[in-house]
Amino acid sequence: MQIKHILFAFSLVATGAFAQPSIEITKTITAPGFTPPIWVSLSGFSGEASEVLRFDLYVQGFGFTNAEAAQYILSGSNNGNLEGKVTDNVTKALILQPKAYSGAALRRQAHAFVDDFTVALGRKPICLTKVAFKGENNRHSEIYIADFDGHNVQPVTRDNSIAAAPCWVPGHLALYYESYMLGNPCIFYQNLASGERRAFAHYNGSNFSPAVSPDGSEVAMILDKDGWTDLYVCGRDSSDPKRLTRSPQDESSPCWSPDGRWICYAAKDREHRTLKKISPSGGTAQTIPTSGMPSPSEPDWSPDGQWIAFTVQHARDFGICVVPAKGGEATELVSGEDPSWAPNSRTLMFGRRQGGRYTLCLLDVPTKQYKDVSRFTGISSQSQPSWAR
Repeated sequence: MQIKHILFAFSLVATGAFAQPSIEITKTITAPGFTPPIWVSLSGFSGEASEVLRFDLYVQGFGFTNAEAAQYILSGSNNGNLEGKVTDNVTKALILQPKAYSGAALRRQAHAFVDDFTVALGRKPICLTKVAFKGENNRHSEIYIADFDGHNVQPVTRDNSIAAAPCWVPGHLALYYESYMLGNPCIFYQNLASGERRAFAHYNGSNFSPAVSPDGSEVAMILDKDGWTDLYVCGRDSSDPKRLTRSPQDESSPCWSPDGRWICYAAKDREHRTLKKISPSGGTAQTIPTSGMPSPSEPDWSPDGQWIAFTVQHARDFGICVVPAKGGEATELVSGEDPSWAPNSRTLMFGRRQGGRYTLCLLDVPTKQYKDVSRFTGISSQSQPSWAR
């Protein structure tokens, strides 16, 4: 079962309303390798439906123009329920047959329409997916989930402690995350459907940065229980973690290749970070070159296996970069931290700093178009996103 269908029925009861004013930052950046947007025209849609369609399309690399200049024409109405179709303006063929959407809120109907359109173009849909993230208030932080556009935010934890680094279990309504609620940072597992929660890794010292394998059978994490801060991996029963690295300098931020053959992580080498990969069964770690971008950290491997997104540190700020998965010339895309790939392997969510706080932002990698997600009243800072796949 796909995660988006499971999540449709899922509801956590929030303690209080999270108002979401439509304050957004939108920008288009030109950079080496810039790909122009695909031009579309919208007609017949109004109000919230039009707003949702424009947001969903923009963060997936579409731009807006008149019907004469557009490559695709999206037309329909939203009188009660949403109805829509898509026409190829060059061939005049119907890309998406007329379809009526019902049985859900108008926002969700609009998401479903865009998903159907992008599927017709051969892409994986993202508009009905969920993200998890760290939300901060005062000195506390909790784990939250929301729709990919920042709406329908719901708290996962209410511990009045420090929680961070959420990571979805692929294809399941479950998360791993780190929390200080027991004192030292430990890793928790939480089933969002049943409410089950348990400490997964609670060794002496720090237990952090959980990363679940694509099949959900293994968890990579960073532990310092043996004196050094190294990369470990264990089964989902949490027993007998296997130590993969032995370095006097810190390892951090593991992620998995989509075929499960490699774990990528940020390693320290003579006070400078590098990206490395290692087999979950052990062996010698291999460096992933990121030419032109020193001190990479916080990697995330794209679901199609082609790219690794990461954070680069400059003297005064951070940037979001991508590099081919085998390594090579890296490209910086935009200022920000901690990228997470969407299932379509072209959209990234990341944290964008604003005056010492963070807001979540979506970036279409080929066009470099980005837009902030909706902001949450009651959550002062949002960061460390994890996209459900």
